Amino acid sequence: MKPALKVGVVAAGYVAAILVAAAMVAIRVVYLSGPDADASSGMYAFGDTLLFVAVFSVAAIAPTGMALFFLRSYRRFWLVLSSVALGVAVTGLVAATVFEVERHGKPVPMATLAIFSVLRILAAPPLALTFIAPAILSPFRFPRFAFIAAMLMEAAVTAYAGYIWFIPLFFDALERR
Repeated sequence: MKPALKVGVVAAGYVAAILVAAAMVAIRVVYLSGPDADASSGMYAFGDTLLFVAVFSVAAIAPTGMALFFLRSYRRFWLVLSSVALGVAVTGLVAATVFEVERHGKPVPMATLAIFSVLRILAAPPLALTFIAPAILSPFRFPRFAFIAAMLMEAAVTAYAGYIWFIPLFFDALERR
């Protein structure tokens, strides 16, 4: 297959993913519009955004997999991508550390980081899932291990968030019974 055709197939896959996500949002708008949607338009807009991102993420799995498959023979691509993945995963560990320090009332020199650490922690579960495909498709050893390490770091941040945010809720619910 010629390179131009490969690019075209991947681009068509992403266009299809965008169209599917936009159609799902349009269907949601048709069926859930009314006075409640008008009164809480900002909340509905945020929900529409989340729906679009979720549907696009699922629909874009195939073109992303094709792009990674087509790029299997480019070692430099895999080295750069795996290095970026490790860098992104380290930011998750930093965010969890900053959040933990702030949670115990100790001031952090860069307090702005503490504000944004929750947003970064919330991105950990999808990022952990994102690093699975390149780890499977990478033909080279170092990038494969780097993607696995990045996935494990994001999984650790996800587990930390679950432990901090959901375990106390579970025990509170048990005590109320």
